[in-house]
Amino acid sequence: MSYIGGRKVRTGRVVSDKMDKTVVVAVETLRRHPLYKKAIRRTKKYKVHDKGNVCKVGDKIKIVETRPLSKEKRWRVIEIISRKESAEAEPVETGENDSDLYHT
Repeated sequence: MSYIGGRKVRTGRVVSDKMDKTVVVAVETLRRHPLYKKAIRRTKKYKVHDKGNVCKVGDKIKIVETRPLSKEKRWRVIEIISRKESAEAEPVETGENDSDLYHT
């Protein structure tokens, strides 16, 4: 857990950007099971203020704790660490004639 000036800082991935000036960020933490010692992945979702609507689904961002901005928003985006690489779909040549594909 890291802090900036006494405020908690987390790193997570944007899972939803459908709201205006708000994104939902999933933050994963690894914990060790107290008895079995297996690493357990815990995911917590935070509603985060995104002032300029710049975050998109899949982006890795850094968020910081802030005063309550709404009923559920208590975090702000401070940095976009990495963008999700969008895979542009390109047509693939199969070498076969398209009419042969639909021949019965």
